[in-house]
Amino acid sequence: MNTKRLGNSDLKVSPIGLGCMGLSHAYGSAKSNDEAIDFLKESFKEGYTFFDTAEVYVGKTSDGNMSNNEELVGSALNEMKDRVVIASKFGITIQEDGLVPDSSPKSIEKSLEGTLRRLNVETLDLYYQHRIDPNVEPEIVAGEMQKLIDEGLIKAWGISEANEEYLRRANKICPVTAIQNRYSMLARWHEDLFPVCEELGISFVAFSPMANGFLTGMYNQNSKFDNLDYRNEMPQYTEEGFRAAENLIELLENIAKEKNATSAQISLAWMINKKDYIIPIPGTTSLKNMQSNFKASDVKLSSSTIDEIDALLDTIEVPVFGGHNIKH
Repeated sequence: MNTKRLGNSDLKVSPIGLGCMGLSHAYGSAKSNDEAIDFLKESFKEGYTFFDTAEVYVGKTSDGNMSNNEELVGSALNEMKDRVVIASKFGITIQEDGLVPDSSPKSIEKSLEGTLRRLNVETLDLYYQHRIDPNVEPEIVAGEMQKLIDEGLIKAWGISEANEEYLRRANKICPVTAIQNRYSMLARWHEDLFPVCEELGISFVAFSPMANGFLTGMYNQNSKFDNLDYRNEMPQYTEEGFRAAENLIELLENIAKEKNATSAQISLAWMINKKDYIIPIPGTTSLKNMQSNFKASDVKLSSSTIDEIDALLDTIEVPVFGGHNIKH
């Protein structure tokens, strides 16, 4: 199986990773813990070796039990933990009024202690700052990361939703292995970080690579979601969103037919073939979709096809979750 190196580290991962959040959080009632563990084991058998979780990914199963994502990942991958790369995150709590950041060294150390225990590992492969804390300078966070690396508690670190200034300042203190930013055909506002990633040798890990499932072509304006599903509030899943994306959805379907693929696979292949340092981490709770997503790494798109897609993206404006539109 082909692998990709994460940044300048010694970590090698599958070309597509698995975003594990949805097994516990944000997309309706969580799978039962046994179902989630079985699902994660099956994903490893499929070829996934890069798993993404976080300390705040918690929820309730339909039978009322708590679902802690780190514990699920730790339990499922315990026997193969030397053959996978696990990434987790620190630095935020989720409260009713939104995300509350805290990247103080004391908070980081407390978070890591809990994460290592829940994942049942002595060393974490990749540790992301989940969101930038405006009250803590990047040099302080990076200094703490270097300390944790020196102590053998983490192997590498990264920043989620990074911007260029913060990334450069942090990287001077402790080299950053990866950034994890929202990126899809409907969320291209971080493309200005591509030259920075190339210059510094940093991997771009793309979360929500199919715009929270919108680009799969599996949904329309009449689709219904669980009451706990965040997509109920996402602007792309409105009549306006579907109308604005009609031409894009049609183009994806046409390319998919030519490639004997799915629209979801084309959405992933678009970014994989665009830059070799992009690693998408789609999340799903469907065994079939998990298997299909992984095969997107086999879909080859020419530069002319990618340019055709980008040219269309430059002409449309789709309201999308994340605070930006795609029109440039």
